[in-house]
Amino acid sequence: MKLSVAIPESSLSDESLKIDKTRKISVLARACAIFKVDTIFVYQDGGNYKQDGGLMVMILRYLETPQFLRKRIFPKMNDLKFAGVLQPLKIPSHITPANPKKIVRGDVREGIVVSIKGKKFVDVGVNQLIPFFGQTPVGKRVTVQFKEGYPKLSVKEINKDEATSYWGYSVKERSNLFGLLTEWKGNVIITSRKGKTATKEQIAKYTTSDKPTLVVFGSPEKGIHEIIGGKMKNVQNAKSLNFFPNQATETVRLEEALLGTLSIINAQSTS
Repeated sequence: MKLSVAIPESSLSDESLKIDKTRKISVLARACAIFKVDTIFVYQDGGNYKQDGGLMVMILRYLETPQFLRKRIFPKMNDLKFAGVLQPLKIPSHITPANPKKIVRGDVREGIVVSIKGKKFVDVGVNQLIPFFGQTPVGKRVTVQFKEGYPKLSVKEINKDEATSYWGYSVKERSNLFGLLTEWKGNVIITSRKGKTATKEQIAKYTTSDKPTLVVFGSPEKGIHEIIGGKMKNVQNAKSLNFFPNQATETVRLEEALLGTLSIINAQSTS
C-alpha cells in the first residue's frame, strides 16, 4: 500500500515557541517514517501561516536527510536553530556503515554529487569519493546502488522506489487543498469527526487497492469540510472517516491524529 498524507500549513498554530514547533514537527516526521509514508504534502489553508509552513517543510526535509549529508545540503539558518531537540528517524537510508569494506554489491545508499577537476563523483559517507556517471547535477542529492562492492566500489543511479526497504518520504508544498485533491490520482481518506466510523471493511478497501491512498488532516482551528467549503462535492474518490469515535477530548491534536490514524490503517493492512 502506497500511503501519503496531507497536513495544513497551520499545523503548528497551537504552539507559540519555535522550540515547541520544532519538537512537534519531529513527532510528525517520526510518525510518517514509522508507517512508511511516501509523500508528505504541506498545503496552504488560509491565514498568515507562511512562516510556520516554511519551518515545517524545512525541518521535515532536514530530518529525512541522512546525517552525513546534512552539512552539505543545509547551511546554518534560523529555522534549524533548535535542531538539537529533533529525534532521529533511524530509517534504513540513515543506518549505513561508514566503513567501505562493509559495502557489498546491491547495497543502496544516499549521496551527494560533487565535482573534482571537472569530473563527477558521489559522496556516500564512506570517506572516499566514487566515480559517478548519472544525470543528477553537481550539488544535488542522489540515490545510488552499488554495482560492485569493496574494493572496486562502482555505482549506478536509481530511483528511491527501487530500494528494497523503506527509503524515506518526500515533502511537497501545495497552494491549496482542493487543487491537491483534484490532481491526486488515487484514493482519498478525509479524516473528520463528521465522517462515518472507520471500520475494518472500509479500511480494507484502501489497504487492498492497487491505487495510492492520500490521508488528509485538518488544522487545529478548522476541519477539512470547513477548509474546502462548498467544493467538497467536487472531490472524487474521497471518503470521510472518523478514526476516533466517542472521543472524550474536545479535539484530537494533529500529532495524535496522525499517529493514531496511521496505526489503525497499518493494523488492517497487516492483518
